[in-house]
Amino acid sequence: MDTMTDTTTNGLQISSVLDMHENPMVLIDEYYRIVAANHAYQEAYGVLAADIVGRHCHEISHHSPAPCHQRGEDCPHQAVFSTGQAHEVRHVHFDPSNRAEHVRIRGHAIMGLAGQRYLGEEIIRLADQDEVITCGEMQMVGRSPAFLRCLHHIEMAARTEASILLHGESGVGKELAASAVHHFSARQRGPFITVDCTSLPDTLFESEMLGHERGAFTGCLGRKRGLFETADGGTLFLDEIGELPLAMQAKFLRVLESGSFRRLGGAETLHADVRVVVATNRNLREMVAARSFRADLYYRLAAISISLPPLRERREDIPGIARVLLQRIGASWGGRWELSREAEIRLCAYDFPGNVRELRNILQKAAALAAGPVILVEDLDLDLEDGRSNPSGPIATVRCPTGPTHGRPGPAALPALLQRFGGNRRRVADAMGVSERTVYRWLRQG
Repeated sequence: MDTMTDTTTNGLQISSVLDMHENPMVLIDEYYRIVAANHAYQEAYGVLAADIVGRHCHEISHHSPAPCHQRGEDCPHQAVFSTGQAHEVRHVHFDPSNRAEHVRIRGHAIMGLAGQRYLGEEIIRLADQDEVITCGEMQMVGRSPAFLRCLHHIEMAARTEASILLHGESGVGKELAASAVHHFSARQRGPFITVDCTSLPDTLFESEMLGHERGAFTGCLGRKRGLFETADGGTLFLDEIGELPLAMQAKFLRVLESGSFRRLGGAETLHADVRVVVATNRNLREMVAARSFRADLYYRLAAISISLPPLRERREDIPGIARVLLQRIGASWGGRWELSREAEIRLCAYDFPGNVRELRNILQKAAALAAGPVILVEDLDLDLEDGRSNPSGPIATVRCPTGPTHGRPGPAALPALLQRFGGNRRRVADAMGVSERTVYRWLRQG
């Protein structure tokens, strides 16, 4: 009995197993064909099972003609069918509207009554949450296509041992991205060491980076391990690498090429196993052309290059980022603030030349000036002189889908919206500006 016949014969049993799961779930055979989908999947993605059964999983979820492991991704299908063990991965997934979303996929081995083997793939949609990943006290927040694409590139690059160049405007969160690289890598249990190249004088570069022995220079009273040595087994992040003096670049390149070094004033050759991530807001290619940055060092560092999008290219993420920043401000100041709907929309209309750093500063000032726990439009101090935001324009036209529920439709609006969108909870949630989980909770509460 072939796979498709087996699943057809036992369709009721298979459907019952899948529908026990609250999250979207599909059943996939050994040939990557989808053979069943539960009700949660059909509702979440606005499709009928008949629309996807018989089609390849990678075609539906990744818009790819090839399985994900052939494109360098961690593939739950390959893992479960080869080991028989459950396997969990993070992927960027595309919904039927061609929108990218970040999901966690749990793969389980399932046996049919005729002994056929299947992959049960449960989909946890992280894009329904503001916080995608936490690195220490910092959080990567977003659900926009630009953010999810960038996060996907970070995850894929992290699985390699190659050096990574992160480039983007000031304030986009390059240190957080570097921390995410470390978090996703096999080195996550090792140290993560950050170096600010703008604060590293020429005279201290060797001492700080490579360490020194006692008596290496006047006033040196003891041995010191350098940052490169301290990062052994982990990740060394050099922020603003474009500021590294030309004379120091050759020394750094030699260390990178071999992993070997000597402490200043020392005779012993030491070795450290370090993965290097660098970041800059400058155009290193132009600096190479101008001979202010070594070409050999550039190509050594930029084995993988990732561009971090500015905030104006991911406006739909602004409310979620603002909430996290306000929570952090509240924890530090001993208060609690949230944005009014009008203030939230105004922020979404602003271009933020200083990106997330500027958003944080604006919210700190607004929280200090607000008369109560709700921050109003008039509490926001935005630079409007260059037309980055239009205070007299129709702010209601700005798409700002997340944030506090001031002025939003509540549970009472559910029946009409469900009818309008054919029962699709995802579309209802987008229209209401809440998460799909919130809509699901309202429905269960009746």
